[in-house]
Amino acid sequence: MTEKRYRLCFYGMVQGVGFRYTAMHAANMHRLTGYVKNEYDGSVTCEVQGDEAAIDQFIATIRSGRFIDISSIERTELEPDPNERSFDVRY
Repeated sequence: MTEKRYRLCFYGMVQGVGFRYTAMHAANMHRLTGYVKNEYDGSVTCEVQGDEAAIDQFIATIRSGRFIDISSIERTELEPDPNERSFDVRY
């Protein structure tokens, strides 16, 4: 398994709709590490690390959130962090 790490910036109706809780649940379900946090411009930034297929499933899980409406996602590949062990919500 090749570890990948991406910075994902989610735009749309992504704050005040349980996005961070959904992301944390999805990351744990797909055994991914990283973090998620709200941004001042109304977007949500997430860094996620793990198997590429699991990352794609993570995004699909978030998209299926009941009140979440993602209009676009910016995806940037980063260097994996070999010391990261969990997925956190940042404030």
